[in-house]
Amino acid sequence: MKRTYIRTLFYGGLLSLCCLGMTSCEDYLDKAPESSVNPNDAFKNFRNFQGFTEELYYCIPDFAHGYWNNSFNWGEDEILSFSIDYHMGYKIDMGDFWGWQSGYDGWQSGWMDRSNTKANSTDRFQKSLWPLAWYGIRKANLGLENMDKLVEATDEQRNLIMGQLYFFRAWFHFELMQYFGGLPYIDSVPSSSEPLRYPRLSYQECADLAAADFRRAADLLPVDWDNTTTGKPTFGNNQQRINKIMALGYLGKNYLWAGSPLMNYATNGSKTYNADYCKKAAEAFAELLKLVDAGQTQYDLVDFAHYSDIFYSFKQNSKNPGSTEAIFQTPMYDWWMGSGWSLGPQFVPSILANETNGVVFCPTANYVNYYGMANGLPLKDPDSGFDEEHPWRDRDPRFYTDITYDGLQVIENTAKFTSEQKEKEIQYANLYTGGNYRDIKNESRTGYLLHKYTPLVVNGFDEGLRDYGDALTIQVSWMRMSDIYLMYAEAVANGYGSPTSVVNGYSLTALDAVNKIRNRAGVEDVADKYAGSLDGFMSELRRERAVELAYEGHRFNDLRRWLLLTESPYTIKTSQEFDRVELDKKDPTQSRVANFREEVIVTRNFSEKHYWMPLKVSDVNIYPELYQNPGW
Repeated sequence: MKRTYIRTLFYGGLLSLCCLGMTSCEDYLDKAPESSVNPNDAFKNFRNFQGFTEELYYCIPDFAHGYWNNSFNWGEDEILSFSIDYHMGYKIDMGDFWGWQSGYDGWQSGWMDRSNTKANSTDRFQKSLWPLAWYGIRKANLGLENMDKLVEATDEQRNLIMGQLYFFRAWFHFELMQYFGGLPYIDSVPSSSEPLRYPRLSYQECADLAAADFRRAADLLPVDWDNTTTGKPTFGNNQQRINKIMALGYLGKNYLWAGSPLMNYATNGSKTYNADYCKKAAEAFAELLKLVDAGQTQYDLVDFAHYSDIFYSFKQNSKNPGSTEAIFQTPMYDWWMGSGWSLGPQFVPSILANETNGVVFCPTANYVNYYGMANGLPLKDPDSGFDEEHPWRDRDPRFYTDITYDGLQVIENTAKFTSEQKEKEIQYANLYTGGNYRDIKNESRTGYLLHKYTPLVVNGFDEGLRDYGDALTIQVSWMRMSDIYLMYAEAVANGYGSPTSVVNGYSLTALDAVNKIRNRAGVEDVADKYAGSLDGFMSELRRERAVELAYEGHRFNDLRRWLLLTESPYTIKTSQEFDRVELDKKDPTQSRVANFREEVIVTRNFSEKHYWMPLKVSDVNIYPELYQNPGW
């Protein structure tokens, strides 16, 4: 078996600066270096310095596997079982954004802050964003300030060390900024003898500093460590090492976020895109995509026949999910990430699990509506051909790869059925109103289920649900190729003012980039009626991001940066109600229903303060310049 857990990926060099109790940003920023590491040992040669640097990989939080079941889709896309109030998704629905903090999460179920966080651990439960980001920033700065001690190294090795350090310093700042806004940008090791007084910067000031670090990283790092002399000892196991493509991808994302309406409003008071930042983003993405187009990278879009390879592997023990499309992923910390207990069961209702499953995460009906028709038109377009009597017919092919809908056969092995289960034909997803797949606590609340991350045979009757082995492995990427194309399209269109705009020196238009992702899935191009204006194009681009990147943790931040989080209809979560008239067991897409309608389950009462999360009170009390976000 060749499963690339983090502990087998990296050099076995010195892992330094072991985490102590992490309680505030001051604790992890001003820790004296001499308390943990001897500089003469840590930095003297490449192997030791790389061992020091690789602890930064252990600081990447695991947002998809950080608890027994995991909440990371906080937009209007998903709803949890009724009465499950300990997950961040529920707290977001209630407007309680304090819930990201460990002090407000008695279950320690969140991925942004945990009281038991440790950097030098391979336990996915001990990884969280807030403490490890500050810790990682300090560690990156410590490494950069000790580069002069690296004397036993080639120029290539020095560049690899510096490139990783610059990348991580920028990446941790970026991940914090997108949730909390402009923060202090820490680019040196604070003195242990002086109090912290770093002022908060504007979002765009922070983004400029992060961009400089991402740019340095991109210039220093190779596309693929396998093609370097230094990477030869770990040949074939370098796919998670920070490289030029990762740095360029985040350089573009950082600039696009800085140019988005929320961030431009926070800095300049304008609720529009900032064209200058969008142009910078487009240039960074174009630099990346030209390398991909020329075949000079290990990355490319996965053909649609192997689309599921991006998200999971099943009975393929030598293969991690992601294929050629995953650019940046969380490391595989422990074997739990390769078991049926990890992430998969939360999408399986109790009737399908053949036991009480505890909690089910369901796609909302309002979100499933973004999956338009195979002809490329949204459902509400009068020319789409959508038929409420046959709502599963001729949909976007990604609807069928992602969503379990009424009448779909989801159990193959009926030999284990009781007589009652046989009578009720539970092998078919009975998701119609009143069906046995519908229940607010143990089954679907919405009339839909998600199977994007699990093959249909992962259930309590076929195989895989409770498999502690390596049958099912799920991996959710932080960044993948289709995201690059869609961010490029957004940046070009808003930077240069038109869906048919291009970046100087690159021929791909914004419209071409969106169509490339659609065509991969078998969906027709953006219709002329939407492609003719920037507003029309953006409505389709936003819908395309919703479908292509569905349930991958993007939607909440997209709604925020577009200044849509507080706007109707993005504030509601609905169920799909209908009566089943005729079930076509051979082809459920042809089944007929009646009384097709939506009902509101939740209305989220957000105000402007909800565009940013609140900082910890203990942190903002450290010094006046680290002030709280407005409204909190």
